[in-house]
Amino acid sequence: MPEEAAVQREFVVHEEKMVMVDEKARPENEIIALVKKGDREAYREIVERYMKRAYYLALSFVRNSQDAMDISQDAFIRAFRKIKKFDTKRDFFPWFYKLLKNLCLDHLKRSRRIHEVPLDGVRILKKEQEDREMKEVLWRGIENLPMEQKEVIILRYFQQLSYKEIAETVDKPIGTVMSSLYYAKRKLKEAIGRFLGFDQ
Repeated sequence: MPEEAAVQREFVVHEEKMVMVDEKARPENEIIALVKKGDREAYREIVERYMKRAYYLALSFVRNSQDAMDISQDAFIRAFRKIKKFDTKRDFFPWFYKLLKNLCLDHLKRSRRIHEVPLDGVRILKKEQEDREMKEVLWRGIENLPMEQKEVIILRYFQQLSYKEIAETVDKPIGTVMSSLYYAKRKLKEAIGRFLGFDQ
């Protein structure tokens, strides 16, 4: 399919830049409308707008840089294939995120390998310690969370999304998001407490 090949080439050309573009440059629904008419240049604008966020979200799930790049690229290609069915009254990223997450989950099902991503500069808990062992405990705790809780931890603390944005992204009520986040943080604190030798 030549159009999909072109999309893939355009992504590869720009992936090394990993530059966030000004999201106020042009209304998203206008760009999507052009993409639906076959404007590949307009779709490149969408890719450039979201590729960094997509990459780091995939990285948070699969914990391997190359796999995250491959998955995020594949997600953009799949989104391009399905774009004609996309409702331009909605935001693009929550719809795209579902494609991306499903690809990440498929990858994790196929491969149970454990990869490590440095957590320098990523604040999960206010009292997070900087030593390597603590980070490994924290990652292990995140890996062991139920998917719903792991997802909100990633979106809240890796992507710095608000509760409202998370609710829109995962298509769940804000109360459910807050509850999932509460229990996820409690489990992570318990894991860290056990590591430090504290009784819960």
